[in-house]
Amino acid sequence: MLKLAFPMILAAAAGISLVVQQALNANLRAALSSAAWSGFMSYFIGVICMAALALLLQDPIPSAVTAARIPWFAWSGGLFGAIFISLGIFLVPQLGAATFFALLIAGQMLGSIAFDHFGLLGVPVHPISAVRVVGAAMLVGGVVLIRI
Repeated sequence: MLKLAFPMILAAAAGISLVVQQALNANLRAALSSAAWSGFMSYFIGVICMAALALLLQDPIPSAVTAARIPWFAWSGGLFGAIFISLGIFLVPQLGAATFFALLIAGQMLGSIAFDHFGLLGVPVHPISAVRVVGAAMLVGGVVLIRI
């Protein structure tokens, strides 16, 4: 368990960073009067940071041959990131951060259970179980309690 403590702390920190990101994006939307431009700036700064990380780690640029072997759908992660950013920009001011993220986590849990059970997109198979379903139901119950 101690071996997992640091990765678990990092995962929790990643979750906190999402709340910070969405709050900042919502504020930027209000300041710019544009959801599209605030989302663009979020990704633009993110691209700069990822390029700096790749340079820092001295990761080689993948070859065209390598890129050509990758299935088309593997390139679509950014699309789903843009959907997440866009919905956060619109919904955090309407729902509040707690409700938005409670619903987000409930959706993630339900989707994760399905992906795990069926091994979708190469995720290792972890069959559905009563304990996992109860855990997801408790998260949905938490959404209801947060929204009251």
